[in-house]
Amino acid sequence: MNDNNIYPIFDKMLARTDKEQLLKQRGMMIWFTGLSGSGKSTVAIALERELHKRGLLCRILDGDNIRTGINNNLGFSPEDRIENIRRIAEVGKLFVETGIITLAAFISPNNDMRRMAAEIIGKDDFLEVYISTPIEECEKRDVKGLYAKARRGEIKEFTGVSAPFEVPEHPAISLDTSKIPLEESVNRLLELILPKAKL
Repeated sequence: MNDNNIYPIFDKMLARTDKEQLLKQRGMMIWFTGLSGSGKSTVAIALERELHKRGLLCRILDGDNIRTGINNNLGFSPEDRIENIRRIAEVGKLFVETGIITLAAFISPNNDMRRMAAEIIGKDDFLEVYISTPIEECEKRDVKGLYAKARRGEIKEFTGVSAPFEVPEHPAISLDTSKIPLEESVNRLLELILPKAKL
């Protein structure tokens, strides 16, 4: 008997479609971009809860769980910022290809970075959400005192103060959390995501 033919079915990894069938959902990346304090994480957390209530499996990636783990060796130089986003996109791609709705909440301050992330993950699986809250409102909410430190020169290359933020060119949706209540922001996102997410 030829040993090579005993387990022919086991030499192939399960495909993305197998995972999505199991979960009864489509994997996708919801990429939140905006200034520090704009509401990216707040909206992502509220959205995750609403998707979870509807039986959809999600994973949030944000600075707290990425900068302290996989990217704890990176600083905030321009090169490190690009590498930070590249690694996030690569990790996000793994989640998306497992059928998980992945919510990434990162400043990702320029279009080149966000384009790179979309190309790594796959443009068909990438929804860019621009949290367009004005900097004046972001500074008012500055619970960590980061803007104040940046204005005093204590934080170099701080996005919006001493480093630029490029407005997304073609976001799937823009939400200004200084004008739109959290519940409405989440509802608008659900209208966008649910038709694409459910199998």
